[in-house]
Amino acid sequence: MSYLMNTYARLPVSFVRGEGVWLIDDAGNRYLDALAGVAVNGLGHGHPALVKAVSEQAQQMIHCSNIYEVQRQEQLAARLCELSGMDKAFFCNSGCEANEAAIKLARLYGHGKGIANPTIIVMEKSFHGRTMATLTATGNRKVQAGFEPLLSGFVRVPYNDVEAVRQVALHNDDVVAVLVEPIEGEGGVAIPDANYLAQLREICDAHGWLLMLDEVQTGVGRTGTWFAFQHADILPDVMSLAKGLGSGVPIGACVARGAAAEVFKPGNHGSTFGGNPLACAAGLATLQTIADEQVLANVQHVGALIVAGLTRELAGVAGVKSVRGLGMMIGVSLDRPCGELVKLALAQHLLINVTADSVVRLVPPLVMSADEAAQLVAKLSTLIREFLE
Repeated sequence: MSYLMNTYARLPVSFVRGEGVWLIDDAGNRYLDALAGVAVNGLGHGHPALVKAVSEQAQQMIHCSNIYEVQRQEQLAARLCELSGMDKAFFCNSGCEANEAAIKLARLYGHGKGIANPTIIVMEKSFHGRTMATLTATGNRKVQAGFEPLLSGFVRVPYNDVEAVRQVALHNDDVVAVLVEPIEGEGGVAIPDANYLAQLREICDAHGWLLMLDEVQTGVGRTGTWFAFQHADILPDVMSLAKGLGSGVPIGACVARGAAAEVFKPGNHGSTFGGNPLACAAGLATLQTIADEQVLANVQHVGALIVAGLTRELAGVAGVKSVRGLGMMIGVSLDRPCGELVKLALAQHLLINVTADSVVRLVPPLVMSADEAAQLVAKLSTLIREFLE
């Protein structure tokens, strides 16, 4: 009997240790990790810089209430704003909390403009979390089913469809913000047109809306730049972060600039554990290591090797629709459901994920080497070919 609630369809393996891009189970077997805790363990497992920073901070102080000044929090906020061009940060514990903060910020912003029912434009096939507000914002009925009534205040349009956003602008005077992922992760590693974010930026500027980017999965180096919006040469008004920010230590952030950065006042929002010294030490160590070890260049180089390798090995294979990716956020789209591949890969000591039913998602540690990427390509391409036969 398990005393855990039945919220996960767990695979039959238990990992007890990690080394770089490898996980070791309780029988001593080694697995190549191409999932990284779902885009969390950007520095891999057991990175010395992270271990040192967390250990030293744990010896000094793990938690301190936000009733007081928290030095590590101030330092991490300053570094995030320096890297992103934003002005201020609020810290929480997860991606859904970061998106909750963004949604609350947008509503408060709208009320400040005299809008009684502030509305946020969200996208089909999006994923923003599992709290009541974020699952409402999410464009996936499987996530929402059974939790009705959902919240009001959202209007949904197709992803990568700028004209649909313009049509909402013509007919809805209550819109205050657009919430969008630069790349839809759970939606199947959907990469929009190159000018998509720039056009959304123009629309938001024209109407006085906030452009809010959910970079929970794409942020902190995952796509080869610090943040995915930097590929588009724009600045959002609000950005949510989590996953890779703490390299496995739970931390989320809602970062904002301009008028959006001034919306919250004392009492409007908060988090007991958000931005505690331990989590912020992990965040600082993560950002410093990415900079010191030229991880962004590695993401660009090795990510391109993985895409090129899979494209080459799967060329002409019936059932493979496309191989796509940006940095180390990669999807292999098949013409049929392929969830079975996760267990088949596990049996071959490879950790992958399937999302949107038919897309193999790869989000390996950002420190994966070219040799390890070659092993990933060889194993996965063989599995996919055999699965499609």
